[in-house]
Amino acid sequence: MIAFLLFGVFFLLIFLRVPIAISLGISSIVVLVSSSGIYGLEVVTDIMYTSVAKFTLLAIPFFILAGVIMEKVGISKSLIDFAQSLVGHLKGGIVFVTVLVAVFFAAISGSGPATVAAIGGILIPAMMKNGYKKETAGALVASSGAIGIIIPPSIAFIVFAVVAGDQIPVSINRLFMAGVVPGLLVGISLILAAMYVRWRQEKSGEFVPMEDLNIQKATGKERWNAFVKALPGLMVPVIILGGIYGGYFTPTEAAVVAVVYGLLVGVFTNTKDITKKMYSIFFEASIQTAVVMIIVSAASVFAYIIITEQIARDISGGILNLSDNPIFILLLINVLLLIAGAFIDAISAYYIFVPILLPIMIALDVDPTVFGVFITVNLAIGLFTPPVGLNLYVAAGISGSSIMEISKGIIPFVVASIIALMLITYIPAISTFLPDLLGVK
Repeated sequence: MIAFLLFGVFFLLIFLRVPIAISLGISSIVVLVSSSGIYGLEVVTDIMYTSVAKFTLLAIPFFILAGVIMEKVGISKSLIDFAQSLVGHLKGGIVFVTVLVAVFFAAISGSGPATVAAIGGILIPAMMKNGYKKETAGALVASSGAIGIIIPPSIAFIVFAVVAGDQIPVSINRLFMAGVVPGLLVGISLILAAMYVRWRQEKSGEFVPMEDLNIQKATGKERWNAFVKALPGLMVPVIILGGIYGGYFTPTEAAVVAVVYGLLVGVFTNTKDITKKMYSIFFEASIQTAVVMIIVSAASVFAYIIITEQIARDISGGILNLSDNPIFILLLINVLLLIAGAFIDAISAYYIFVPILLPIMIALDVDPTVFGVFITVNLAIGLFTPPVGLNLYVAAGISGSSIMEISKGIIPFVVASIIALMLITYIPAISTFLPDLLGVK
C-alpha cells in the first residue's frame, strides 16, 4: 500500500509536468503524513540537510564551477580547433571532431547538458555546413554530450557512490577509471551511427553541403599551434585524474584544484574577459548547483522511505523471483532504466533505483562498479531520449530544430548507444579492465 501510494503520487505529479524535485518531495510528504501523521514531517528537514552535508558531495559544486569556467575562458573553442586539425580533413571528419571534443570536454565538466551547451554553438552550424541536416547535427551533439556523465570526472559517478554507500562501499576512484573504456565505446558507436546516417542520406541525395568545403589536411605546424592553444584544456583531465590516482588529492579536492586551475588559465590567457565574466560564471554555477542539490535533498527523503518501509527489499525479491537467469534479469533492469531515464533525471534515478537494484546486483554477484557504469550509461542515454531528455532541449535550441524533428533524428544514435550498453552490461571486463590493470581499488 505504501509503495503504491509513494510511486502513484510521484508518477501522477510527473504526468502533470510538476518538476522532479517537487514531485519527489510531495510524494514523500504524502506517505509520511499518511503513515505517521503530522509528526512524520519531523524527519524531512533532518534527512534533507544530512543528505547534502557530505564531504564527497562538495565535489559537485566545484566540478560544475570548473566546467563553467572552462567554457567561459574559451577552452571549448581551442579543443574544437585542435580536433579539427587532427581529423577535420577526413570524410565525415566533422563527426569525429564532434565526438572527440565531447570526450575532451566531458573530462572537464562531468556534465551532459554543460557539454552540449559548450560545444553545440560551434559544432552544430559546422555540421550543417558540411551537409548534415539540422536535426542530425543537433542529435549527434546531444548524444555526444551525454558522454559527459560517463567519462571521468563524472558528477553522476559521485552521486552513485554516495547513494550506494548506504548499502555497500563503492570507490569513486574505481568508478572514474571504470568509465573510461565504456565512454569511448559509446563515442565509437555514435560515430558509426553518424556515418550510417550520412551514407543513407548520400544514397537518397539528401546530403548536400551548404557551402563548397575543401578542407585541407593541416600541416604539422598548424597542428602544433592548435595543440599549444588547446594544451590548457587538455591538461585539466591530466591534472585531475593524475592527482587522484597519484594519491595527491581526493576527488573532492581535485574539483577544487580544477576550479583554481581554470581561473589561472583565464587570468593568464584573457585577463580582461575573465574579470568581466566572474559574476556570470559564479551565478551560472550557483544556479546549476542549486538545482542539483535540491534534487539530491528531495530524492534522499524518497530513498529513505523506500529503504525504511522495506519497499526496496520487496521489489528486489519480486524481481529475483521472476527468473533465476541473470541474463534475463539484467535485460529487464536495462529496459526499466531506459524507460525511467526517458522521464526523470539521472540524480533522481539513482536515489530511486539504486536502493532497489543494488541488492539484486549483489545477489547476482555483479561487481558494484560494473553496476555503477551500466546504470550510468542507461541514464546517459536518457539525457537524449524524448520526451524529457535535457540534452535534446539544449541541442534543439541551438540547432533551431523542433523537439519533434530532433527526436526523429536521434533514433540512430539511441539504437547505437543501446548496442554499446548491451556490450557493457554483459561483458564486465569492458568496465573492469582498466581499473584492474592499474590496480585501482
